[in-house]
Amino acid sequence: MVDILIRNVDEAVARRLKEKAAAKGASLSETARDALTDFVKPTREEAWAAVDRIRAKIGKVSGDSTADIREDRDNDERHR
Repeated sequence: MVDILIRNVDEAVARRLKEKAAAKGASLSETARDALTDFVKPTREEAWAAVDRIRAKIGKVSGDSTADIREDRDNDERHR
């Protein structure tokens, strides 16, 4: 984990963050971490772009996996 110090936070922003923390029964730090985490989450477009890059790397998948799935499902071995 990394510690981040944020200077010169507007009083109204700090007050609102404290209010939100108190409302959900969480600490100010936890609420700030949640806000930062939400802020840096990829957008839907970014997530789909990542999926498209993975699909391009893998290429076209062909064949029928039904037999493999059935074999795995029907396998009575405890550890595979």
